[in-house]
Amino acid sequence: MPDLLIELFSEEIPARMQARAADDLKKLVTNGLVEAGLTYASAAAFSTPRRLTLTVDGMLDASPSLTEERKGPRADAPEKAIEGFLRGAGLTRDQLEERETPKGAILFAMIKKPGRPASEIVAEVLEATIRNFPWPKSMRWGNGTLRWVRPLHSILCLLSAQDGAQVVPLNVDGIEAGATTRGHRFLAPDTLTVNSFDDYTAKLKRAFVVLDPAERRDAIWHDATNMAFANGLEVVEDAGLLAEVAGLVEWPVVLMGKIGDAFLDLPPEVLQTSMREHQKFFSVRNPKTGRIERFITVANRTTADDGATILAGNEKVLSARLSDAKFFWENDLRIATSDAGMQVWVDRLSNVTFHNKLGTQAELISRMEALAGELAPMVGADADEAREAARFAKADLSSEMVYEFPELQGLMGSYYAKAADKSDAIAAAAKEHYAPLGPSDDVPTEPVSIAVALAEKIDKLTGFWAIDEKPTGSKDPFALRRAALGVIRILVENDLSVNLIAGVLNRQVLATLIILKGAEFRNEGEKLLSPELSKLLGSEKMSEISYMIVDANASATETSLLEKMDSIESNLLAFLHDRLKVYLKDQGVRHDIIDACIAMEGNDDLTLLVKRAKALSETLKTDDGENLIQGFKRANNILTQAEEADGVEYSFGADIKFAETDKERALFHALDTAEAQIKPAMEAQDFSAAMSAMASLRGPIDAFFNAVQVNSDNGTVRRNRLNLLSRIRTICSSVADLTKIDG
Repeated sequence: MPDLLIELFSEEIPARMQARAADDLKKLVTNGLVEAGLTYASAAAFSTPRRLTLTVDGMLDASPSLTEERKGPRADAPEKAIEGFLRGAGLTRDQLEERETPKGAILFAMIKKPGRPASEIVAEVLEATIRNFPWPKSMRWGNGTLRWVRPLHSILCLLSAQDGAQVVPLNVDGIEAGATTRGHRFLAPDTLTVNSFDDYTAKLKRAFVVLDPAERRDAIWHDATNMAFANGLEVVEDAGLLAEVAGLVEWPVVLMGKIGDAFLDLPPEVLQTSMREHQKFFSVRNPKTGRIERFITVANRTTADDGATILAGNEKVLSARLSDAKFFWENDLRIATSDAGMQVWVDRLSNVTFHNKLGTQAELISRMEALAGELAPMVGADADEAREAARFAKADLSSEMVYEFPELQGLMGSYYAKAADKSDAIAAAAKEHYAPLGPSDDVPTEPVSIAVALAEKIDKLTGFWAIDEKPTGSKDPFALRRAALGVIRILVENDLSVNLIAGVLNRQVLATLIILKGAEFRNEGEKLLSPELSKLLGSEKMSEISYMIVDANASATETSLLEKMDSIESNLLAFLHDRLKVYLKDQGVRHDIIDACIAMEGNDDLTLLVKRAKALSETLKTDDGENLIQGFKRANNILTQAEEADGVEYSFGADIKFAETDKERALFHALDTAEAQIKPAMEAQDFSAAMSAMASLRGPIDAFFNAVQVNSDNGTVRRNRLNLLSRIRTICSSVADLTKIDG
């Protein structure tokens, strides 16, 4: 069984495309081989800046011969029908087989498909792969029609077996397949002839090419960390940069250079970002001081002077880059510490559009400021400090440093806030109010940061819901799903109980709707709002929301405004519940359990909702909990059917004096005991205790149904038992809507 070796050798492939290209090569070729009947034992793909390589082991030397049975028309069918069948099968009349079937004599064709040699199939599949390769970007060169990411120089395509190696005959736009490749561009540029994958990798290694990108990554990191450790330093981890650099070199040579003393006092994040983005350097930190003092660069070759010339050139270019960063830093500090301070940057944001329907960044900041003040007492923050933190949280968007390095937004704001003598809480809020950006990011934990982060995300959600720019399908251009998950995680992971509808959303949705009306709203415009609307906004806070606007001549009535507000609130809360399901599903809580809890009152308090769902989930994992659901559903079904048949509601009046059996009386006592435990537990929000008390009903309910016939011939006893079932439904439903539980 031969092994297949393919190499597509070209000019430098962009590092960001290499891993995907190697996977695509493997997928396209192996799928094509299997579809043609060539199975194999294993396959692996590799990439370097100048080559894509695929090795396929244990492949068949030819596709198997096949015989296809094709059913035709009846033997007595019209001649034209039979002739058409013969043309399709490529046979003559005497080659058909006639068989008796329940439907009469039927003609069958046995079509033999001989196997094809592996070389023929490989050539066909590889040419199709090259011509249809899914590069994100590709180019043509010379006079040919072939497109590739960079000019393709050679194709190595080799079938090797115990009796030797065979070049697969293949020509793609004048590029003839062969058994040769080239080593390192500078250190070993001569042609290499290979006869197997092992021979190929060994000769490449001697020619200063490390084929496996994982091996290059490991070598870079090993040498870099050892070099830093020898100097009492440590390399700042950066997995993305490591993968990118490994895709830039075929023979990695790690070198460590110095950063000029004039730049060592720059914030470490500025140094790290500048070196990573512009130079592809790793930052080397002093663990004692936290300062970035040196850098690691990775060359693509060895040199006679051990990289001294390379380092000198890199240090010179880095010095120029960092001079720009130092200028930005010093200029920004001058503004932040001036009399006007960071307010200068906030004012500039009035010329920066946040969204054409939702105003400027400055208007966004005003909304955040007001909302952060409202949220502050709910999360344990000082309202004045929260408003000030919100006012300056996005000020650094106007700074020169963030203009140059947008990824530093928030972080630079915290530095500038400290320089401007703002409190630590305000500085932290500038850095943390964007968080969490991803599912694994930490959430803000300080009260002021929490207030500002929630204000930013809630304003975004209410604003885009008000203008009907909601996520659709996989499209979410304004990252609203991320904002919703951020609200959920901030509240839940900080154990904050906030009624979103009553406490936040109705006010913010209404404020946004008023903003969208058109004319500027000032304190004197309060008369344009009814007492109900004024109450929603908080009349005592009107001076703090003077940025709101309303059109006195608008045709829309306040009733329609309230209706739209209610619609937006309910839709937005449903969206938050959907994101909560995703959040809890990752923690092992089923969707039906969450639905059972969402159906209860107070479902806008996401933290309590999560506690209730987790407690119910744990309860249903026990035998008592699981069997209780069956007993509850049995009781609910019997009760529902009886109510529909009788046209009455059995919701009160169960009396133990009408009980006829001990099991019946035991259920009365069990329900009394459970109710006495569940009610105070729910009031104290001790859901675990409430669920445990509910689960304790499993035994008495099972015993009741085993011993008692609910639909007794005695009408009084029947009504009493149905009212008893109603108590089961009422008590269990006070914990969660168990009708929504599956099973």
